Amino acid sequence: MRSGHAPDWLNRYEQDGYHFPLRVMPPEQAAAYRKTMEDFEAQMSGDPETRKLALLNAAYVLPFVDEISRLPSILEPVSRILGPDLLVWNAGFFTKEPHTPDFISWHQDLTYWGLDDSHEVTAWVALSPSTVQSGCVKFVAGTHKQDIVKHRDTFNDNNLLSRGQELAVEVNEDEATNVLLQPGEMSLHHGKVFHGSHANTSDDRRIGLAIRYISPDMKQTVAEKTTAKLVAGKDDYGNFRLIDKPRGVVHADDLASVRENLRIQQEFLFAGVER
Repeated sequence: MRSGHAPDWLNRYEQDGYHFPLRVMPPEQAAAYRKTMEDFEAQMSGDPETRKLALLNAAYVLPFVDEISRLPSILEPVSRILGPDLLVWNAGFFTKEPHTPDFISWHQDLTYWGLDDSHEVTAWVALSPSTVQSGCVKFVAGTHKQDIVKHRDTFNDNNLLSRGQELAVEVNEDEATNVLLQPGEMSLHHGKVFHGSHANTSDDRRIGLAIRYISPDMKQTVAEKTTAKLVAGKDDYGNFRLIDKPRGVVHADDLASVRENLRIQQEFLFAGVER
């Protein structure tokens, strides 16, 4: 899938399952995007349900997130891994408030996504400092080379994952790498690499935008097609219902599309869950 001269970091990515840091925008631009996000949060303070829905499905309903997902500085390294044709399957914010117990347990992304292969890369874009104190992501190198391992659901109220899912195997944290990022930098990681993060003990919010890129040859394992956005190249497969840029900020039609997409996704995102 590579095109042109392969940079040295690509070999390390294939070996480790991740790469960082990559500067994708100046700090001032990251600060502007952060302000746009936080202004949106403030404007939606009276409708927390819609606010949460929008932040977790941000590329579909927030124009500035759609803009970030199409930045050449992000698409170029992603295309080095996946090839020139790219879809955004989802993009959402993972925000930890200062001095709160919220965390993300050790897991593999592709466990519950209902995708038939692993042609996926997550670009994790920092809009605030991601440090050990703020609860940065941690990766365990090389774990992407194994299949999906068993996970268990905890539904822990402080776990930012949908099911509170966690690896049902022991992880030696001494072997993990802290992903230290400054605003405007990003990391790239494979959907099978072990990763998680601890609570934010700093005085600032930890804000990260996780953009899930996939190759068009991927498909969902359910009968109904879910949505995706073509952001580079072309789609010769038609495995997803392609949607366009957001019509506006949380436009009613875009919200309806997200809710319909979530209805379809329930079949795999919460497969086996009784409650």
